[in-house]
Amino acid sequence: MQNNERLLAAIENFLAQRDLPSEPARLYAPIGYSLAEGGKRLRPMLLLLACGIFTDDTTAAMPAAAAVEVFHNFTLLHDDIMDNAALRRGKPSVHAKWGRNVAILSGDAMLIYAYRLLAETPAALLPRIMETFNDMAIGVCEGQQYDMDFEERETVAIEEYMRMIELKTSVLLGGAVTIGALIGGANDTDCRTLYRFAIELGLAFQLQDDLLDSYGDEHTLGKPIGGDILEGKKSYLMITALDRASQQERDILCTVSRDPMLSDAEKIAAVKAIYDRYDIPRLTEQQISLKFERALALLDTLSVGRERTERLRAYATSLMGRKK
Repeated sequence: MQNNERLLAAIENFLAQRDLPSEPARLYAPIGYSLAEGGKRLRPMLLLLACGIFTDDTTAAMPAAAAVEVFHNFTLLHDDIMDNAALRRGKPSVHAKWGRNVAILSGDAMLIYAYRLLAETPAALLPRIMETFNDMAIGVCEGQQYDMDFEERETVAIEEYMRMIELKTSVLLGGAVTIGALIGGANDTDCRTLYRFAIELGLAFQLQDDLLDSYGDEHTLGKPIGGDILEGKKSYLMITALDRASQQERDILCTVSRDPMLSDAEKIAAVKAIYDRYDIPRLTEQQISLKFERALALLDTLSVGRERTERLRAYATSLMGRKK
């Protein structure tokens, strides 16, 4: 069995060896740029680690691992356009570097490229893998739409927000581990268990993202702190604060991002002062811990020995200790 560092290197090597056409350059160069930017490679790692629970040879799962990474990066290209984000992983986003139309078309090509990679998976499993991938993909789109809808609403319930991030973040992790498990030879019960594991892990991961956006380190994150606050985004922190704040404080939370008299730093400070008053960071950390513990507990119910899940468990734990 490969250790996690070698597994990550194998993913990078596989992606680097997939030669993209050189022409038209403005179609393919942004794809290479996007994939070369690195990132955590979270989704392909989870796919291969899930596969490795049931087999020591994960070679057959590598195209599918690449497929989920390409799909994820496709969504980032289009997300950055919708969010008008100038930076991605500390560097210019594709639409900032090449323009909106190029980013849209390159993103479309990435989606097709993901399906090409998926077609290289074992033929006997392809129908089930394709069904899983498609359910995952449409779920991500539904989550993105809910996220955009929430921007236009005055109030969003915690339950609604959790469902949105389950779709936007968790289902992609769930699809990845399910595909990996299928290729590894897992039975249906274990596939369902791993899917539930990934849903809980994804929720913890996204809540941690929400927390880091307001309380992380700007240098480590590679992007300015407080982006959610400046956008007036209804993050978990914002929704939780709105539930607890006074009417005067709710007015501040709902309007400060649009106040032309305040600098960005003042807007962020005003919102975080309310967050701190109601202990919102600690409450968020509690939810992160709860969902992460649920995820790990599910691994104990798989049909294999605990030693087979240790690498996935260790990797998941490393994600919860991240600073970016």
